[in-house]
Amino acid sequence: MKLDAIGDWRRTHYSNDVKPEMDGKEITLFGWVREIRDLGALRFVILQDREGTIQITILKKKASSEVLAKSETLQKRYSIGVQGFVKKTDMTPRGIEVIPKGIKILSIAESQLPIDITGKTPANLEVRLDARALDLCQEDNIATFKIQHAAVEAIRDFLFERGFLEVHTPRIIGSATEGGAELFSIDYFERKAFLAQSPQLYKEQLVMSLERVFEIGPFFRAEESHTRRHLSEFVSIDIEQAFATAEDVMQLLEQLVQDICKVVNENCREELATLKHTLKVPEIPFKRLTYDEALQDLKKEGIEIPWGEDMPTPACRTLGKKHPYFYFLTDWPTHSKAFYIKPREDNPELCEGFDLMWRWLELVSGGTRIASKELLMKRLEEKGLKPESFKHHLEAFDYGMPPHAGWAIGLERLTMLLTGKKNIREVTLYPRDKFRLTP
Repeated sequence: MKLDAIGDWRRTHYSNDVKPEMDGKEITLFGWVREIRDLGALRFVILQDREGTIQITILKKKASSEVLAKSETLQKRYSIGVQGFVKKTDMTPRGIEVIPKGIKILSIAESQLPIDITGKTPANLEVRLDARALDLCQEDNIATFKIQHAAVEAIRDFLFERGFLEVHTPRIIGSATEGGAELFSIDYFERKAFLAQSPQLYKEQLVMSLERVFEIGPFFRAEESHTRRHLSEFVSIDIEQAFATAEDVMQLLEQLVQDICKVVNENCREELATLKHTLKVPEIPFKRLTYDEALQDLKKEGIEIPWGEDMPTPACRTLGKKHPYFYFLTDWPTHSKAFYIKPREDNPELCEGFDLMWRWLELVSGGTRIASKELLMKRLEEKGLKPESFKHHLEAFDYGMPPHAGWAIGLERLTMLLTGKKNIREVTLYPRDKFRLTP
């Protein structure tokens, strides 16, 4: 088949721009064939673009021979352009259709597609991920990532309004200085290097100059867990604030979460409707639940966790049933948190670290950071880490490190709660985990 050139055709409208009051107006649309229905004297082509679908109606007796011939060759997922006139009608849900005067076939698709793009015949997630470029063309996936876009835009606007500066820290680091074993090593010329798990040490150093910073970007974790909430490559939203404590950044965080939910509810009504998901805007302040209180709640439910241990998934699910929306877990045992989390002054066995939970899912981790070089070195040693491996970071504490605090949100987990999706791979464009490196 000879394909058409786009020529001087340019889009005048997306599908959702077309309204009944535009009756008789000439427009140009671009998109992909979603469905074709032949009903005797009529042929209906459902055109899909980023914003939705629209019906193209071809009256076989009235259409030009060229339009009729083009329409007969169309198949699903052909990329086409349509020039035609808007017609008001009672025969479509939106009250409009387009009568074409010209059709251009810009690209063709295989006749046998690996998944049904209409979603009428569902495929399992692995099959969908194998054909991810096509899978992302489904309406619910487009809705999901438009919601994610709206959330990121809301986050940036919120932080900019409060004086935060956006920064970009290295992803390639020279040593495993974040204290975890879950690091990917890479060949870096004649040396060994690692992919960063977070911007933690860099954003702490940046509060000495820029005071309030945030970063939105990908990070990497050699994650052995293969669950519905873990990935090897993920997007983290990190903030760090000088002259602040855990309580300051917790208040900032709950305000941000509330704001995100408001923005998505207001700006993504059609997308939420597509996903059949109701998003509740939370009231603030969020409940504060101490680690000890959480253990007592669990004990009442017959789950006993030795003091100082992390909470396994079954315990988190139980807590989520008792506290079915957002709540903070605070006052964790110091030894259970990262070396840079500040111990409480009145009780060093507890620290100023916190997790923000959404039902049973850990959404955010944060806290007050250690600003004392001596205390930081002590905590490194307690964690079995060598202070000399942190030489460059520790040097920053010789230059006037202020008290500071911060947190990190996983964008994919945030998107799960905003969209109602149950698997983190569904809210990741091209997921990476222990078993998936393609496409």
